Formats: sequence, structure tokens, C-alpha cells
Amino acid sequence: MSSITAQNQSRKESAGSVRSYPGFLWWGLGEATNGGLQFYVWMFILTAISLVGANAWAHQVAEGMILTNMTDHVSWGLYIANFTFCVGLAAGGVMMVIPAYLYDDEEMHKVVIIGEAVAIAAIVMATLSVLVDLGRPDRFWHLIPLIGRVNWPVSMLTWDVIVLNGYLLINLHIVGYLLYMRYLGRKPNPKLYVPFVFLSIVWAISIHTVTAFLYCGLGGRSFWNTALLAPRFLASAFVSGPAFIIIVMRILRVTTGHAAAPGPARTLIQIIRVSMIINLLMLASEIFTLFYTGGSHGASAQYLFFGSHGHYGLVPWIWTSIVLNLIGTVLFFLPSALERGTTRIVACVLCIVGIWIEKGMGLIIPGFIPSTLHEIVEYSPSLVEWKVTAGIWAFGFLLLTVLLKLIDTVFTEEQNATTSQQT
Repeated sequence: MSSITAQNQSRKESAGSVRSYPGFLWWGLGEATNGGLQFYVWMFILTAISLVGANAWAHQVAEGMILTNMTDHVSWGLYIANFTFCVGLAAGGVMMVIPAYLYDDEEMHKVVIIGEAVAIAAIVMATLSVLVDLGRPDRFWHLIPLIGRVNWPVSMLTWDVIVLNGYLLINLHIVGYLLYMRYLGRKPNPKLYVPFVFLSIVWAISIHTVTAFLYCGLGGRSFWNTALLAPRFLASAFVSGPAFIIIVMRILRVTTGHAAAPGPARTLIQIIRVSMIINLLMLASEIFTLFYTGGSHGASAQYLFFGSHGHYGLVPWIWTSIVLNLIGTVLFFLPSALERGTTRIVACVLCIVGIWIEKGMGLIIPGFIPSTLHEIVEYSPSLVEWKVTAGIWAFGFLLLTVLLKLIDTVFTEEQNATTSQQT
């Protein structure tokens, strides 16, 4: 009893010293980077991988894009493939917001902030993926509307920059405000965050829609000229996002002992089931159109699925993706997927990897092969590209770990205060 009282008193004194929002952020940074041995080992590994990626990128900037395997024929590679997936991962985070606020799911309200944290980390990774793809990163300011020399509003790239950064700011506000109010023990003012929550729903759909328009609006790349591209992007995002969140919730339960109610995970699985069926149906429709009707865009599909003129670089990638997605879908429809166990985690991992391949190596790369001159120039990522991409993912996990640690700390403080008041 005395221990709990002392903790509560300490919290009150701490709250008084960090009553301001900047003070809360400073306190949160300290708490989020403080932990046990396992926590420090995990952070050390992520930091080391991030530094390896940063070093590889530094060499790329110094020596030029020649260190990558991208060419004039295949000008978008692993970086843009990773960017496309991360945008979908960020958009999928809204799948916890919709049932929580549109359908007033009380259990989902308690864990919706996890989805917002995943969205923040994913948007940062997406932005970094674009940054490392720039041959002259010192000229990134050209992408900033009203400051840079962008063709706004005609350029879809400019719209992509706006919606991505806007989505990041919206989620930062929601997470920061809710945590701050929880820490102070106050009830959040709905007027200060609920409008942003509903805005985030529309914005999440827009970020992946605009990304799809960025590709299908390129008339010279017939493989992307399909009206199904944006719906396919959204369907796959509503699989990878919830699947990633389910894995994060499992990790939190194992590492912190905070077990969420089973309702939110089951709701996300129901969303994944429907979205995955829609995604596979649209993929089958695309395959039928590509091979039955023929045409110029069929050449890229022929190379992707079966190879062309002795070139088979992407064939293993796309068939691996299809197999993983099919197995993952079957596992999600098993009754055991609704229970806490290995089935749902294996299904989540399979679908995440399958969709990463589908939206990256299975979509971005074949758009350039054959080239506009009907030449087949194959592409496979270089070691530098893999290092930089690994560094981006490690930094994203580093940021996500810090956010989740802060969320766990604030929730724990709130629980201790509530327990102290009840006793």
C-alpha cells in the first residue's frame, strides 16, 4: 500500500514539473528510452542496423546512384517498392480508427492509439524511402509545395508529398494529445481530437489512392494503366496494416504483460478476411485481362509471371507472393485464427511478406520491363540498396519502439493512479 502511495505521489510531483506539453515530451523521451537489459539489446541492434544503412546511403550520395542496380531503363527499384508498401502500412492503421469511432467500439478505443503509432512509423519509413531514392538529396526542397519548383496542382508527386506529410501531422497530434491528457489524468476534449480522427480516416484512404494515381497516371507505363490499381492498393493496405498491428499487440502482451481484450484483434481479422478476398479477386481479374486480351501491357505480365526471351528475374518473386497470400488467407479463415495462438501470427507474417512482394517487386519493377523501346533489362537490388532499406526499417522499428514504450509508460502510470485511488 505504501509503495503504491509513494508511486502516486511521485507521479503527481512529476506531473507538476511537466505540466506543459513540451515538458511532457521531454519527460516522455526519457521514459521511452529507459528499460531493462532486453530493451537495451533490442535498441542497440536496431541502432546498429540503422547506422549500417546510413553509412551505405552516405556512400551512395558520395559516389552516385551507380552503386545501385537501377538504370535508365529501370529507374525505380527497391526504394520505391518499399515506399509503396510503407504507404499502405500507414493507411492500414486507420482500420482501428473506423470501428472505434464510427461504430463506437469501446474495446477498440483502448488500443486505437497503437494503430496511430504504427501509422507514424510507417509514414516516416515511406518518406525516408523517397529521400534515399533521390540522386541529389540536397535538392529535396523542390518537393515542398509553395517553396520548391513543383508543378502543383497538376503533378501527382506534389499531391503525394502533401497527403503524406499531412497524414503524419494528423497522427502526431492525435497520439500526442491523447497521451498528454492521459498523463495528466484528464478527460480529452472531443473537440480537440475527434475531428482529426475522422479526418485521418479520409486522409488514410487518400494517401494510398494518390500513390496509386502516381503510377497509373504514367501513360508510358502500360502495366500500371488500370483502373483497379487504386482499389487493389487499398484492399492490400487493409490487410498489411491490421496484420502488422496484430503482431505489435502480441509483442506488447508478451513483453509488457498488458493484454488487450480479444475483441479488437478479432475485429481486425474479420477486416483482413474480407480485404484479402477482395485483393485476390482483383488480382485474378487483372491476370485474366492481361493474358486473355493481350496488348502492350501483356508483355510486362508475361515477363513477370512466366519470363520472357530467357529472362526470369521476377518469376520467383511473384509466385512466392501468390503462394504466401493464398496460404495466409486460408489460415485466417481457420477458426483457430480468432484465438490467441500461432495460427494468426503465422497468417499475419505470410500476408505481410506476400503483399510486400506483390506491391514492390511484383508491381513497381515489371512496370519498366520491357522498356519503352521493347528492351528487356532486368533488375535485382544491389547490396547497397538492401543495406539502406534495412536501415530504414530498423529506424522505423526504433521509432515505433519508442512510441510504444511511451504509450506503455503513460498507461501504466494511469493504471497505478487509478489503483491508488481505489485503495
